[in-house]
Amino acid sequence: MTDAPLIDGLQYARWSEKVFRQMRAGGVDAVHVTITYHENFRETVHNIEQWNRWFETFPDLIFQGRTGADVELARKTGRTAIFFGSQNPSCMEDDIGLIEILHTLGLRFMQLTYNNQSLLASGCYEDEDTGITRMGREVIQEMNRVGLVIDMSHSGEKSTLEAIELSSRPIAITHANPANWHPALRNKSDMLLRALGQSGGMLGFSVYPHHLKNGSACQLQDFCEMIARTADLMGIQHIGIGTDLCQDQPDSVVEWMRVGRWTKSIDYGEGSAKSPGFPKMPEWFSDNRHFDQIATGLRSVGMSPNEVSAVMGGNWQRFFETSFGASAATPAKVSHAAE
Repeated sequence: MTDAPLIDGLQYARWSEKVFRQMRAGGVDAVHVTITYHENFRETVHNIEQWNRWFETFPDLIFQGRTGADVELARKTGRTAIFFGSQNPSCMEDDIGLIEILHTLGLRFMQLTYNNQSLLASGCYEDEDTGITRMGREVIQEMNRVGLVIDMSHSGEKSTLEAIELSSRPIAITHANPANWHPALRNKSDMLLRALGQSGGMLGFSVYPHHLKNGSACQLQDFCEMIARTADLMGIQHIGIGTDLCQDQPDSVVEWMRVGRWTKSIDYGEGSAKSPGFPKMPEWFSDNRHFDQIATGLRSVGMSPNEVSAVMGGNWQRFFETSFGASAATPAKVSHAAE
């Protein structure tokens, strides 16, 4: 697998020609990009319209990815395949029928929650994790049917474990790290990660400083040693990179991510009252040109060339190939209790 692609499991940069050219300079073959957070369906469509303009303006740099085969197309044509994702289920509103429509428009990942309780599940910032809701069970089934990946990066532990159990297809945690390495609220327990690996799911390791031990001062060696330990826990075939790169974004975007429309107050989330905005990136990774630093670090902690290739993109490619198409399963009937 030494000739594997380079894939990032999650980015939310301030998109521009500069960022797209950095993707090409870094040899990035595919990226799962967040196109929507708290936007409703129509607002999400508006965001897709903007992406269509970027695809039209920079056809030599990027194109919209829809299937796993588009990763190979990107490699053959020297471009980056862009796969759409949502970090909240707001885009489907309360209408399960919009899931198939969003998938038709190109959405390939959707989180069931973003930190808070949603109609589908509990977020990792709630005091009580009540698990997957009645609607959540139906949505998981529909996402499985159409080929929309369930992402539990910002969800609570009980909800995530239930999603793993309920889903007929492997789920993803696209951008998080082990909680035993750094106890951020949305980093994940060993028990959860073990279950994710056993179910065939994927974890993308985040370089966002609030998810790192020692924050912006995290050392590459420590980060790569953490990846190697997690490979032992989950299996090398179930891990990849999901940087959560938010390059060039203004601090106002952090406020939108954390606050949306659900509160009038400022929610500092994983930051602090003194620094509510974006933290400084670690010195070894600040944009798409620096993935080679991670690959070098993985080799330095003893990973073989095949293992490094798997982590840097081979595993994501396999996951894309089996996750984005429609399922042949017939949806079960909803059983309603007596009124």
